[in-house]
Amino acid sequence: MSGLPITFACGLYDRMLALYTGEVKPDGIDLNFLAIDHPREIFDRMANNLEFDAAEMSSSDYLRHAARGDCPMIAIPVFPSRVFRHGYIAVDKRVVREPKDLAGKRIGVPLYAMTAAIVIRGLLQHDYGVDMSGVTWVEGGMNDTRPHGAPSKIPLVRPVKLELHTDKMSLNDRLEAGDIAGVIGSALPKSVKTNPNIGRLFPDYRKSEIEYYRKTRIFPIMHLVVLKRELYEKHPFLATSLYNACCDAKAIAYRKMRELGTLRYMLPWMAAEIEEIEQVFGGDPWPYGIDANRPSLEALVQYLADQALIEKPVPVESLFAPVFGQASKP
Repeated sequence: MSGLPITFACGLYDRMLALYTGEVKPDGIDLNFLAIDHPREIFDRMANNLEFDAAEMSSSDYLRHAARGDCPMIAIPVFPSRVFRHGYIAVDKRVVREPKDLAGKRIGVPLYAMTAAIVIRGLLQHDYGVDMSGVTWVEGGMNDTRPHGAPSKIPLVRPVKLELHTDKMSLNDRLEAGDIAGVIGSALPKSVKTNPNIGRLFPDYRKSEIEYYRKTRIFPIMHLVVLKRELYEKHPFLATSLYNACCDAKAIAYRKMRELGTLRYMLPWMAAEIEEIEQVFGGDPWPYGIDANRPSLEALVQYLADQALIEKPVPVESLFAPVFGQASKP
């Protein structure tokens, strides 16, 4: 008996592969997995036109909509993309030698409201004591002059010193010219590799990120999974079915990654990587569900409020559909 036909647009991550191949089949769902490896394309198509029944979605885009109470989507606590962001802060080393030197400066960002930038500003403010009140944010393309997708235009709730995107100069060129003191985002300026005056704010970013996780238990969540709210309200079983299927697919990927007789990925020292992951995380490094991710989710909500992206923090439970059943574990 066939299930309810559902389209699911997502990047083809290892943790989603078993859904794509059909090794895992969500209960009651005939899943059409649409592998799209450009996240911004998925976000824009889903947020602006609701083109898919379910989709990978920018955490910040969704949370801003959901906090307003007018969101046509509802999330499930599945997190396809997570990235520590200490390594994505590049600075003019002649001007910025430590995090607090960023206070009052002009800083480039591809999009003020992108999740990567929100997380970086949050950790700089909350964990390094950087005063963000006097910073001017300069939007632009990192290494070219293209805009960062076509995100929805939700207004800021308070004034922010923000220069909107122009196609005159890339952020990389502005940084080299001394027009901005640093850049943040989901990529790095090319001058990090070519200009001795440009470098990472945290050169040993891996060490900084491990210390940050041990201190805060935050593994920053970049993307989550959403369903069309109208479809979910008509078929509420979809949330639990897709959630549990994503958990099963992740468990399969985690098990296969640990089969080290042959290396599944092109990582020569993957065995050492896995040992370090176990030491740092002490279990599943990529948990789904609300409780296991409460520090990361509550931090992101607080950052959104701090940065004039939502009026005030909201309870994280209000952002997700309830899911039931025993999730698979690695």
